[in-house]
Amino acid sequence: MDDITRREFIQRLLAWGLGAAGAGTLLSSVSCGPEPPPSPTISPTEPPTASALRATLTPVPTLKPTRPPATDTPEPTVTPAPDDVYLAVARGESPEAIVQAALRALGGIERFVQSGDDVIIKPNICVAYHTYEYAATTNPEVVVALVSLCLGAGAKRVRVMDQPFGGTPDQAYARSGIGEAVKAAGGQMEVMARMKYQDTAIPEGRDITLWPLYQDVLKADVLIDVPIAKDHGLARLTLGMKNLMGVILNRSGLHINLGQRIADLTSLLRPTLTVVDGVRILMDHGPGGGSLDDVKLMNTVIASPDIVAADAYAATLFGLTGADIPAIVAGAEMGLGTMDLASVKIEEFSV
Repeated sequence: MDDITRREFIQRLLAWGLGAAGAGTLLSSVSCGPEPPPSPTISPTEPPTASALRATLTPVPTLKPTRPPATDTPEPTVTPAPDDVYLAVARGESPEAIVQAALRALGGIERFVQSGDDVIIKPNICVAYHTYEYAATTNPEVVVALVSLCLGAGAKRVRVMDQPFGGTPDQAYARSGIGEAVKAAGGQMEVMARMKYQDTAIPEGRDITLWPLYQDVLKADVLIDVPIAKDHGLARLTLGMKNLMGVILNRSGLHINLGQRIADLTSLLRPTLTVVDGVRILMDHGPGGGSLDDVKLMNTVIASPDIVAADAYAATLFGLTGADIPAIVAGAEMGLGTMDLASVKIEEFSV
């Protein structure tokens, strides 16, 4: 299937919304925050058309990053060669095309994925209430572009997974549009089995040093973190570091000293690559969303092997800096990456 046909096929799947929306039971281990109030059901028999949804969103001017001053922190663990692009920012109307372009700028997917690798892609699929247009879940075209790139690089398998706090995994995978799109691209959707969580030491943790983690994420050769950029009542923003909470149990316990605990978790997981979905961003009422009035169309993807830098740049989409987000500050202080964007090579371009 050529690229145009496959993209059209995926867009049709996404525009119709898949599966029944269900408000699931909120377990003690919440994912993104407290359960949002029930939202109106989007009928799968009368889906909004893609053109109608696009018409409700108004593109906003690109915000240039406000670069925070350098701080006296440990050297970041990601150390590129002087001429390497450290962070890529691609803009354009095709999510698939801007993901591909961002990865090319970083040196190609082959820099991160080798033949025979076992790859896990971790998007944000935290609710089964809404289709992806509502910017509570990662854009399926962004996820599918990464699945295709990884398989093209010879990955042995590519699994996509998350643990929703609203609805069941099957409902959330279907409603987000990610499930069918990933399967069509040759990837696998995995429901995260409780038996695969084990208490795991976090040697570099400053506040938490032991937590139950999904073991497959630790065993995979490659972990690609693919958050959607969105508002969050407690963390201020959900970005790459916050998105990693989807691979642990007792998530409510992490909400104490949240910024530091997110950084502690990141110190163990350390994704190979972070790709922030800024195609549509949720400006308010996160993490669950529910109104297109809260969504801004940015048509942007941010990619870097440095999760702290990726998150710091993504904060600028909201008129903020990394210094405004506690988890980013904590991550930089721990040497997990840099939020000093002026110190690294950033390539920005339109596709």
